[in-house]
Formats: sequence, structure tokens, C-alpha cells
Amino acid sequence: MEFRVLGPVEIVDGGANVVPTALKPRQVISLLILRRDSVVSTAELIDELWDGDPPANAVTTLQTYVYKLRQVLSGRGSGDVLVTRPGGYMLAASRNATVDLDRFEGGTAEGRALLEGGEPRRAAGVLRGALELWRGPALVDVAPGRLLTSYVTGLEELRSQALELRIQADLRLGRHRELVGELKSLVLTHALHEHLHALLMIALDRSGRRHEALGVYRTLRENMIEQLGLEPGQDIRRLHQRLLSDTRPPGPAEPAAPAGTAAPAVAAVAVPAAAVVPARPSPPPAPARARQGAEEPEGAEGARPVRPAQLPADLADFTGRTAIVREVTGLLGPAADARPAATPVIVITGMPGAGKTALAVRLGHLLKPALDGGQLYAELRGSAGGGPGAAEVLGGFLRDLGVPDSRIPGGLEARGRLFRSVAAGRRLLVLLDDAATAAEVRALLPGDPGCVVLVTSRRGLHGLGGARRFGVGPLEPAESVELLARIVGAARPRREPAAADRLAELCGGLPTALRCVGGRLAMMPGRSLAAMARLLEESPRPLDELRLEDLDVRGLYDSAYAALDREDQALFRLLAMLPNAAFTAGEAVEVLGGEAGTVERALERLVGAHLLAAGDGSGAAPGDAPDDAPGDGLGDAVRYAFSRPAWVYARERLALSLSRPGHGRPRLPPIVDGIVFPTGPGPR
Repeated sequence: MEFRVLGPVEIVDGGANVVPTALKPRQVISLLILRRDSVVSTAELIDELWDGDPPANAVTTLQTYVYKLRQVLSGRGSGDVLVTRPGGYMLAASRNATVDLDRFEGGTAEGRALLEGGEPRRAAGVLRGALELWRGPALVDVAPGRLLTSYVTGLEELRSQALELRIQADLRLGRHRELVGELKSLVLTHALHEHLHALLMIALDRSGRRHEALGVYRTLRENMIEQLGLEPGQDIRRLHQRLLSDTRPPGPAEPAAPAGTAAPAVAAVAVPAAAVVPARPSPPPAPARARQGAEEPEGAEGARPVRPAQLPADLADFTGRTAIVREVTGLLGPAADARPAATPVIVITGMPGAGKTALAVRLGHLLKPALDGGQLYAELRGSAGGGPGAAEVLGGFLRDLGVPDSRIPGGLEARGRLFRSVAAGRRLLVLLDDAATAAEVRALLPGDPGCVVLVTSRRGLHGLGGARRFGVGPLEPAESVELLARIVGAARPRREPAAADRLAELCGGLPTALRCVGGRLAMMPGRSLAAMARLLEESPRPLDELRLEDLDVRGLYDSAYAALDREDQALFRLLAMLPNAAFTAGEAVEVLGGEAGTVERALERLVGAHLLAAGDGSGAAPGDAPDDAPGDGLGDAVRYAFSRPAWVYARERLALSLSRPGHGRPRLPPIVDGIVFPTGPGPR
């Protein structure tokens, strides 16, 4: 069985295309194919299908689509390819199935290696075979949502890069005359693509049509100045000067090279490096001048190349997150095998105090060796509000990259275009800390696939298509104790292992809470771990004890709570009344009342804000139907739970809302009897 996305989406088995004809199941299978062998979350699928406005029965409808797809695959003996996983679904393409995209990517990588290894004839054949896998525009018969649209854009960019490599191989073989027509068509549809224009100029010049080659440059320059306010890049300007000075670029003499003889390499001619970047770990040559504006005479004030190094300091006692670090560095680090087709975006999301920023900074330092263009950092303050706007951040980035204030335009879109132009050809690391929305992040993305963007957010940012998301929750108990030992010294937890375990439990595995406790213990070497644990257990306001200088666990929850609407705030408070540590939506409705669907959607929003965790002890994705029939809703399969600090915070908020100043302790229903009421001011 073969899954195909390079053209109309197809599931081909025995020569027959068995893909469903309905549009939305085609969307589902397309996204699963593109994310093959990894889990696609239920939330992402719903967002793709209904673009942020799902119907009330969205989960049930999605289950029905998956059930129909599974029926199609089962009818062909491949039902085990579509797998249910906690939180979503996965297409296990490695199980007796192939994907045309895998073959294309493999062919492109092989062709690039052959070309760089001095075998243009073999490279041209391999790349031509890879390009022949395309049967039209990617997913041409699918109505894509936001996620699929971003993937389609990336696929077309990958196709374009493979085509450029094949053209380079043909030029090395002396096939310049045959390429002129093809390149002219390409520059008409890519009017600002410097590399394609440079290749056309070379092909025309080698065909004895130098005057036309100069005209190609004039047209490109006029388009760039009119549409971008920029001069062409330095490499193509150098090529233009060579043509004007009648110093012919190195290449085959006229006529073309004899059959079986490779022409000298096109790589000897300087063309824009941004279009074809060497595979990792070899970095591209740094540009001699920043490319953000028009060329200035010598001595004039202009942009100077700057290599920013803004990444915050790494934590010497960073603990845990081993699997995430291994996966990200394996994909993007110095030892990565292949260059991405589009700018890699890594989103780190999780509950307040989980250490998202610390993880992003650790990843940034590990990725630095592969990103020699510098590091940019922006603190967006999305969770607290009042942070800088995207235009302000872009202005800072441009200054940090050497662009003078006089060259920085005023509008967001213009600054974004200039930032992408300046970043082209540079291996930049961009860390966007505490982002609020996907739109904010999109405005700050460089366009070059040689760059890497790390984003932290309390939200999933599922509207950010093509991003890889990693959720961080509490540390494991052993990791929590390890972090505590690194802060206070290994000897104290060894002397009091039970107390160390209890502190880890009372802190809920949150690194911020553990740092508060560890810092206080480090300041007071004579205090035992057991005494600190008793203090946390017996304090009427435990979160008061989880505060140290600028670290404040309650403050983190305050900002997350303030971002909720009033109804969700009320539900969050009332959930603290439930007697069980973990509960289902049905149990919440039974105790709190209300319409089941309304409560269920509110619980999902609290999970999205990382104030609740959701899990499924059965091993199936939340709300999944059995393999042989569509389901009828989430039911009670999903179990929700507070982290301990979040539960304490919710109890504080509930107690505060029930208190009446000047009236003493309020009358409470039996279910909330025993709540510890604050004795001082309420949460800020």
C-alpha cells in the first residue's frame, strides 16, 4: 500500500486508489500522512477540519471520519496502519506501507549528496526521478485548513529546491541551452527569486546571449526595489558586474561539453547562498555585508554585519526533559542528517512553573554549534499581558542584526519582510519566550530554512502550522529529588530520603516550586528537609512558602487565572470541591450541575490553559471510539486532574470567593467543609 500526497491525495493498493471521496476524511488522512509515524492530536485535527469554529459534536464527527478511514484500510488488510494513541491518532506508515513523500525526500537528499560529491550526471538522473513523483500541486484535490496549508507551502518549497538542484546539475553537464526556456518560465512565476534569476543569467551568458542576461538582472532589480525597497543580494550583484566587465563566469566553453564529459561546476560562480544551503553540519558562507538595504558607497553609513548572541545563560542545575532534548537535538543539532525544507519551529508548552523557558534555553545552547548566524531573544510576556508588540520586537531584531534606524520601516508587514530578507542565508536561532498567540509568532518568523525558532507558551498555538510541539509537565519524582539535590547539595536528600520525596510531592514536580523550596533550604543549612515538608503541609497558605525573590508560584497561577473568562474561572474554583484527585467530566457535572457539553468544553479550555491535566488510563486517545464502531462522545474516558500547586491555588480562590469581609467564616455547603480559608489577604 502506498500513500501519496505529491499531487492529489491517494491511497493506492493493488493499482486501485481507495481514498474516500468525501472532503473532510481526505483532510484527516492528508494530515496523518504528512505527520506519519507521529501522533496527531485530536485538537489539531479538529482545528484543521473546522478552523477554530468546531460544532458541538466535533469529537464524535472526527471519530466517525477515523472509523471510515479504518474501514477502508481494513478492507485492504492494512487496518493496523491507522493507530489510536493517547491524545490523538497516528498513521504507522512503517507497517507495510510506503509514502511518496519519503521517496521524494530520499531522492532529493541523494541527489544533493551526489552533486556536492562531483557526480552531476548521476545527480541529475536521481533528482529527475524524484521530481517525476509529483503528479501535480501537493494535495491539489484537498480543501486545506490552516495546518495543511502550511504543510503544502513547505512541500512546494521542497519541490522548488529539488528543481534548482537538478538545474544546477544540468548546468554542470553543459545543458545551458536546453535550460533557458525552463528557467524563463520559472522566473516569471518567481519574480523575486534571486537564485533562479542567477541561474538564468548563467545559462543565457553561456548560450551567447549576454545582453539578455543583463536584462534579466535589470528586471529583477526593478521588481525588488518596487516591491521590497531592497537591492538584490551581493552574490548576484557580483555576477552582474562580471558580465558587465566582460569577465566571463567560469563555465563550459561554447559549444556545450562533449557527451560523457562533465562541465566545470556552476558552484564556481557566486549565486545567492540562501537558495541552496549546504547540508548540516557545514554552515553557509557569511555574507560580506548585511542585505537589508540598497548598496551604499564606501564610507557611507549603512548596515554592518552583526552576529547577535542574546541567548540567556543556561542553568547549571538543569534537570530532566531528556527525551525532548534528545529528539530536538537529533532533528536539528550539529549531527542532524538533513536540512529542513522550511524554517523549523519548536513550540514548548506546559503548565505555569513547569520550566518551559529553562528547557528552551538549554535547547538553544545545544543547537548553537549548528547555527553560526547568531541568536535573537525576545520576551513577549504573553501570559501577563503588556508585552511588546510584534512590530516593536522586529524593530529590535533588525537593529540587533546591524540595520540602522533610518532603514527600518514603520509598519509590521514591512518590518517582517525586511527581517526575512536580512535573515536569508544566515543560520539564526530565534527564541520567542512566553508567546500569547500563533499570529504573534507568525509575524516574527524568519523565512530561511537554515534558521531555527524556539517558542515557549502556555497555549498550544495549534494555529501555527508545521510547528513541532512538546508539552512539559511536572518532573518525575526521581528528577524532582535530583533537582532538589543539585540546589541544596546531595548530602541532605541522602540523609532524609523520605522527606526529600515528600517535598517533591508537595511541590507537584514543578521546577519553579522546587527552586523556591531548594533556595530557602540552601539559605538555612540547619533546617531539615522534614521541617520544610511540615511547613508546607501545615501552612494555612502553602503557596506563601513557594516564593523566593522573583520566583513566585502563586503569581504564575494568577496570570493564568486572569486570562480565563468569568465562567471558566468559576468552574476552576468549583472543581476544587471535588473529593477525588482525578475526576471525569461526568463526575464534575454530577457534583457541580450544568449541561454536560458546556462543562466538557470548559474542562477542555482549562486543559488548554494548563490549569488541568487530562489523561486516559485505558491507553486510548481521549474520546476515541473502538476500532470497529464510531463512538458517541467523550463520555467518562478522559480523567482530569490538578497538579498539587494548582489544586491549592484553586482552593484558595474558592475560599476567597465564598468569604465575605466583616462577616467571619461563611456558611458553606457540606461538600466544601474543611476547606482551609486564607487568614490574610487573598491572592494578588
